[in-house]
Amino acid sequence: MNTDTHLFLDINAFARATPWLHGIVWVYANYGIVLFAALMLVGWWIARGRANPTMMAAALWAPLGMLLALGVNQPISAMVGEPRPYTTLGNVLVLAHRSHDPSFPSDHAVMAGAVAAALFLVSRRLGWLAALAAVVMAFSRVYIAAHYPQDVAAGLAVGAVVSLLGFWLVRQMLVWLVQFAERTPLRLVLTTAPPPTAPTPAEPMAS
Repeated sequence: MNTDTHLFLDINAFARATPWLHGIVWVYANYGIVLFAALMLVGWWIARGRANPTMMAAALWAPLGMLLALGVNQPISAMVGEPRPYTTLGNVLVLAHRSHDPSFPSDHAVMAGAVAAALFLVSRRLGWLAALAAVVMAFSRVYIAAHYPQDVAAGLAVGAVVSLLGFWLVRQMLVWLVQFAERTPLRLVLTTAPPPTAPTPAEPMAS
């Protein structure tokens, strides 16, 4: 039995010993994505208030980077084809909905890692909050026996790397698009800075 399986069984034993946590952890493990959606909304609000095109580009990238990371994860998961813990381990507490999808890497952890990494580019404080939420998400997925610890660790890493690398590749284009959109009616959702005023024509000099 390897270290990853030992750690899974330790967390499963903890789950057995904390039945009062089952409902709370189950809800977060399955519907915690709502929290990450709210954090991305906060990131957009912060960027809008700072009137910084680069910061707004990062805030807009957060959901795009998350989708990209999930797309990258699908072929990795299919190629590895790791079975879920409850299909190979007997006598474990299973709180998760049983699935035939591969276990490695965890899609939920990929999503959480991608959002947290992107929000670090918007605000360090918000990024740390999102990172904490991502770690709790990863733990909750193991707690309900949906994944092994290595599945969620890999998921967090894949999500963060894809999100950061993707933003580095498209940052200039996104900033340009934000700056262009700020000259349209979309300005209201991108910045709170007042629009630039047109220069007033110089008065003719008296003769």
